[in-house]
Formats: sequence, C-alpha cells, structure tokens
Amino acid sequence: MKNEYDNPHFFEAYSQMDRSRKGLEGAGEWHELKKLLPDFKGKSVLDLGCGYGWHCRYAVEHGAEKVIGIDLSEKMIEKAKEMTDSPKISYHLMGMEEINGLNETFDIVISSLALHYVSSFNEIAQKVNHCLNTGGVFVFSTEHPIFTAKGTQDWIYDQKGEPIYWPVDRYFDESIRETTFLGETVMKYHKTLTTYLDGLLTNGFQLMRLVEPMPAPEMLEANAEMRQELRRPMMLLVSAKKINPVA
Repeated sequence: MKNEYDNPHFFEAYSQMDRSRKGLEGAGEWHELKKLLPDFKGKSVLDLGCGYGWHCRYAVEHGAEKVIGIDLSEKMIEKAKEMTDSPKISYHLMGMEEINGLNETFDIVISSLALHYVSSFNEIAQKVNHCLNTGGVFVFSTEHPIFTAKGTQDWIYDQKGEPIYWPVDRYFDESIRETTFLGETVMKYHKTLTTYLDGLLTNGFQLMRLVEPMPAPEMLEANAEMRQELRRPMMLLVSAKKINPVA
C-alpha cells in the first residue's frame, strides 16, 4: 500500500497540524496517554510508527537508555532524524510487521496512532510479545472502532450544516476503509474493540489500563469545535503487560 505520508502535499498539510508544530502538548490525547506510560529510567524502548520521533525523545528525556523508532514513511524518518540529537535514539525505515528483523528485545513498546494502518492486530500483538521482555509494557493509541467503522470518518449533517450524529456501520466487517484526511484519500483498517482487547489477552498480555480519552479541558475551552469530540470517542488508549511468551 502506498504511504500517503510520503506524498509532498499530504506531508506539508500534516506538518501544519498542532501535533506536528507543538509536539506532544498539541495532541488532544496526550494528557491521558502520558499517564499510561511506565517509568523509562534505564529502559530500552521501541516506538512503532514513530513519526517525528516525539515519543522517542520523550522517553530519553525521562531516562530511557536506548530507543529505536521505526516508521514506513521516508519523510517521517528524515524529519525525526533532523529533530533528534540524542545518541541514544536511532530510527529505521521499516514497517511494524518487520520488527522481528531487529533481533532485539525491549522493556517498553509504544505506538501512537499507527495501528489502524496495519491489517492484522493479532500479528502485531504476537510480534510485540516476541520482542518484549517478560514484564515489559506495550502502550498504544489507535483510532477508536466507533470512529473507524463507517469509513467516511465524518458527521451526518442537517440542512444548516450542523452535525447531528456520527454514523456507525459495518462494525463487524474488519476490512480496509477509504477516508479523506488532510485533503487526500487515505486507507485505514477498521478493527473491533474485541480484536484489540482479545488480541492482547490471547497473545500473552495482561490488560493494565484502557482509556477513551476526551480532549484536555484547556483545549475544549480554547476551541468551540473541539467540544464536538465529547459526542463520540475518537481514540482508544491501552496499556498492557507481557506476562507469558507466545509461540
């Protein structure tokens, strides 16, 4: 599948988003996601779909000893390298399905808003289990199944252009969805809540935390449109611990 993030027009539009310009503090879910992150001191970390490398740098700033960030976008990797000066961080151009090729184990695996771009969560859960040390932690954010189900990822509007409800359809049809994001057609994979949670439980993980985050209060106060986010969940945040190895 083509990577839209290597499309110059798409990448330029992405670079103007708050989460690109302001970093972690510009991400609506960050105030909740950071509560799920474990102690990084002395730990080895793998970031799946690292983007600009914000989480990689955060991990090192909070004591991580070694961090590897991977992404399938050349432009993302270039940007991450450009913004990083720590020798403890390295970036690799690769898909998360290829992490076995790193031949390394980690204490922590994180992933921010990338898992909806891969077809099989079960495969990723298995591979994360393989590269995590026992007792290691897997923390991820992904688009919520309610948000991804219909595919259009937009409200149904009334005649005045006001959003009246969010459509949920084909919920149990776990297949590719075509949506418009930043003016471009983007392909994502819808997955059910069962797929995410049972995929962890059947692949050697214990669930630690699950959060359907609302935007931070200051964001809701500063942006009236952001209050629409209280009407349905947009993201799912999960923290899980490896308790058993899987074959």
